[in-house]
Amino acid sequence: MNRKRIAAVAVVLAVIGAGAWYLGRPKPDDGTLVLYGNVDLRQVALAFNGSERIARLLVDEGQRVRAGQVLGELDTRTLALQLAQARAQAEAQRQILRRLRAGSRPEELAQARADTAAMQAEAELAQRQLERLRAAAEESNGRAVSRQDIDNAAARLQTAQARLKSSREAQRLVHAGPRTEEIAQAQAQFEAAQADIALIEHQLAQARLTAPVDAVVRARLMEPGDMASPQRPVYTLALADPKWVRAWVTEADLGRIRPGMAASIAIDSRPRQPLPGKVGYISSVAEFTPKTVQTEELRTALVYEVRVLADDHADLLRMGMPATVRIAAARGTAESRP
Repeated sequence: MNRKRIAAVAVVLAVIGAGAWYLGRPKPDDGTLVLYGNVDLRQVALAFNGSERIARLLVDEGQRVRAGQVLGELDTRTLALQLAQARAQAEAQRQILRRLRAGSRPEELAQARADTAAMQAEAELAQRQLERLRAAAEESNGRAVSRQDIDNAAARLQTAQARLKSSREAQRLVHAGPRTEEIAQAQAQFEAAQADIALIEHQLAQARLTAPVDAVVRARLMEPGDMASPQRPVYTLALADPKWVRAWVTEADLGRIRPGMAASIAIDSRPRQPLPGKVGYISSVAEFTPKTVQTEELRTALVYEVRVLADDHADLLRMGMPATVRIAAARGTAESRP
């Protein structure tokens, strides 16, 4: 009986050993290239363009944001007052331009004609007074009128004639209306006022911080009440696409891969459900193996960086996550490189 039990145990042990050998035996080389690396993705640091107090921040770490979504706002009370002032100045310039383009009013033309008629009458009166004084002087042989009175009358006539000429010129200007250069100047000033309005409106739009792309909020670096500036990021966003695994390949295996080759990406949480991917960037410059590579024999070797783009529609990959990449690469060495 003891011999039968011993024999049975021996058979069981033999079966177990055979199974362990079968499972642990070296598998035939099928050309699969296995690389180890970490998940990487692009990040965006967002900052306000203006320097003002932060009024509101609308998202926190871990939240998903869409392109164009408002993430925060600055205090815009000062800009609102400046905008009201700029609009009032633009309206004033617009009225000035309208007045110049409309030209002189009928009332202004009538006033100019009346002023000219008054100067004409004054000049004619001065002319008659001078003629009378000269006639009296000739009849009395200079005894009835002094030479000074004649000179004063002549001066008054010259003054009246000058005023008449000035009034006629003023009448012509009123009739001609504003100069082309004056209208052009008013037009330029009105456009400058409109540009001021557009600038302040742009500053108001820049007071709202929006997401440039679909992403996940990785860090919230400031809070409401902080003084924002273009040099101080408020949020750091992690882009959802593209994602890739940054791995390294030895020179001996470099000729076995090329951009566009299909690959699979496995992570520790889903070792039996790899994600599809493809080889993207392959570095043309060798570098020392990073410390994150766990293979001891590669610690001191020169390797080339490879980026394997991941097709991660379920958003399973996180930045820095270790991953294993398998590429159905061609067998051979660098000598077979195309």
